[in-house]
Amino acid sequence: MEFRIERDTIGEMKVPKEKYWGAQTQRSKENFRIGTEKMPIEVTYAFAQLKKAAAVANHSLGKLSENKMKAIGQACDEILEGKWDTHFPLVVWQTGSGTQSNMNVNEVVAYRANEILAEKGLDGGVHPNDDVNMSQSSNDTFPTAMHVAAYQELESKLFPVLQEFISTLQEKEDQFKDIIKIGRTHLQDATPLTLGQEISGWRAMMERSYSMMRESLQRLVNLAIGGTAVGTGINAHPVFGERVAKQLEVQTGIKFVSSDNKFHALTSHDEMVYVHGAVKALAADLMKIANDVRWLASGPRSGIGEMAIPANEPGSSIMPGKVNPTQSEAVTMVVTQVFGNDAAIGFAASQGNFELNVFKPVIIYNFLQSVRLLTDGIKSFNDKCVKGLEANTEVIEGFVQKSLMLVTALNPHIGYEKAAEIAKKAHQEGTTLKKAAIESGYVTEEQYDKWIDPAAMVHPES
Repeated sequence: MEFRIERDTIGEMKVPKEKYWGAQTQRSKENFRIGTEKMPIEVTYAFAQLKKAAAVANHSLGKLSENKMKAIGQACDEILEGKWDTHFPLVVWQTGSGTQSNMNVNEVVAYRANEILAEKGLDGGVHPNDDVNMSQSSNDTFPTAMHVAAYQELESKLFPVLQEFISTLQEKEDQFKDIIKIGRTHLQDATPLTLGQEISGWRAMMERSYSMMRESLQRLVNLAIGGTAVGTGINAHPVFGERVAKQLEVQTGIKFVSSDNKFHALTSHDEMVYVHGAVKALAADLMKIANDVRWLASGPRSGIGEMAIPANEPGSSIMPGKVNPTQSEAVTMVVTQVFGNDAAIGFAASQGNFELNVFKPVIIYNFLQSVRLLTDGIKSFNDKCVKGLEANTEVIEGFVQKSLMLVTALNPHIGYEKAAEIAKKAHQEGTTLKKAAIESGYVTEEQYDKWIDPAAMVHPES
């Protein structure tokens, strides 16, 4: 491998000749050989948006030449196109302010910007600190990139997949709206409802989760940019943060604003905690839905068996013909990871000391992992399982006919205690509810047939 020599304030470093990063990135690679978790590329893309916006803002304030602004902007656009992904090699486990990742972007942008200027026969001299990082500090750029990345990933990745899942649930709700089944509470038989009504609960969960996450997004439009080192804005023009936020709106379509209190923006990540809390709520509901699906599809002969799931792959390496709820299992494992991420984010966010929180990389890493896993998990669960759910009407009707909880409809006519006596009699004698009711002498056959109507029980009169 061929190398070139790059320099920073500490000294010289050998950098692979074909790589665009500089000395500070190389030092980080050598100083933090920790784990395999790389800084998410989404953070790098958010940085590219930010560096372009900062160049525009600095030019508008008379601090950066037009040539440098355009070269920096083109370099950032190329990063956003994915051309230079391999030039961002740093791990999550680095300085807690994300300084090395900020400098990684600064160095790559500066190197490429100088190439662009040279290709046009213009003077280069774009410096990673003096030009690309002008009016900025890692302490305000990294939290800004965190918010930009989190907002964009939720908006562009998770939300569309969730809306598709909601549509599937609505279709299943309509498909099964007339199938009457026995409800269950405490894992015990309860009064009837329709399968469509049961699924409507799942749909409403996803709609509420979507609504809560969308509302929470407004917390992420507040950006730390303009606060520089400790929140005072040293070395930045007083309106720099506002102009960067406005330019980011032009580039992304998102109405970002410069935070009205930069001291808060640098040291607190309560907004990330808040938004991830809404993401966690989605995960909690997904756990419930996935568990319901695998319970309802359990069997096929010794479980509940009210639903059939698609047979996507052999379920066992030893038991032929076995079909397992693998999609439910996958999505519930995703949920457990999201729960763990939420705990890590909450703890990391509690560690702001004085003017800076130095747990930023682990916060955004876990946040983006949650969004990515939920996006992929929901899509897989939707496409490979929920769309193919079918109702086993024979089993469902059999449970309805055998249910003792239909006796609840007798309460208004003969009272709770007599109805309970009938239910106990049927259970102890292993007979039908109708036979026990008639033998009790409290109900005639005509009355029983009139009062015990499962169809009427799923839509009781008010």
